[in-house]
Amino acid sequence: MANSVRRASVTKNRHKELGLSDDQVMDIYRTMLLARKFDERLWLLNRSGKIPFVISCQGQEAAQVGAAFALNREKDYVLPYYRDLGVVLAFGMTPQELMLSNFAKAEDPNSGGRQMPGHFGQKKNRIVTGSSPVTTQVPHAVGIALAGKMEKKDFVSLVTFGEGSSNQGDFHEGANFAGVQKLPVIFMVENNQYAISVPVSKQLACEKVSDRAQGYGMPGVTVDGNDPLAVYQAVKQAADRARNGDGPSLVETVSYRLTPHSSDDDDRSYRTKEEVETAKEKDSLKSFSTYLRELNLLTEEIEGKYKEEIMKVINDATDYAEKAAYADPKTLFDHVYAE
Repeated sequence: MANSVRRASVTKNRHKELGLSDDQVMDIYRTMLLARKFDERLWLLNRSGKIPFVISCQGQEAAQVGAAFALNREKDYVLPYYRDLGVVLAFGMTPQELMLSNFAKAEDPNSGGRQMPGHFGQKKNRIVTGSSPVTTQVPHAVGIALAGKMEKKDFVSLVTFGEGSSNQGDFHEGANFAGVQKLPVIFMVENNQYAISVPVSKQLACEKVSDRAQGYGMPGVTVDGNDPLAVYQAVKQAADRARNGDGPSLVETVSYRLTPHSSDDDDRSYRTKEEVETAKEKDSLKSFSTYLRELNLLTEEIEGKYKEEIMKVINDATDYAEKAAYADPKTLFDHVYAE
């Protein structure tokens, strides 16, 4: 049976107990803040008719950034799902590159403007692109881990997906193969309580997604997805285990999706405003900033500086992407048929 949800501890200097420096936890917070502010800008651009679609990371930044910082971002592979702004920012994608993708411009590094937003991919940073059908990235991550094991290379692959995706066959087949072959892959379920409009209570017959790990011969743990340090600890343990040849792990992070499923969704049809407002009280940006303030690492002045720098980066990225060229129509069939 998987462990119960691990809540944030009141221990001071928890990050140092985990081997993280003051600078590193400040970088975690800044990356979380960048992801949030970037996401908020996307909604404004969508509502003003400038970009077609947004699928949001709001409420899940702590899990995403905490997990990314637990990996070796110089050699590990990540296979993110469509909400993972925090993961790809931490792995090296820039706001300008991400904005080009949202505007579907030719310079978009993911697909040259050919994919929907959220299909992250960048070879130089080992970010492997996903497909629109959910969960297909899971067997891809398992395949990468198998290749690494066969070639005796020292890396792990992390694949992320929602709790709804954990009900898909791709997850079960990938987890079973990884367990049998003892592959260096981490399955991270970002449980945000809803698979579009379906609450988690109607998705699972077991108590937690991590309960499923036992059936595939791997450890499973459920942690507080609003606590980046708890997620860091769980993913770091899973990565260490994978590097030692002990096989895969399943990490479930429990948080809450603060926005509708996408910019095309009206969440008022399946959850109340009061429920969302209650969830906002546990927002990771609030709780983690409180932790940093209590340690005198984060001050009003530093936070103000962060926000000013971040907004300049986002404004510059928006201006650049809006003015950038679309792909030449003559390239429409490139990468579709054999040349």
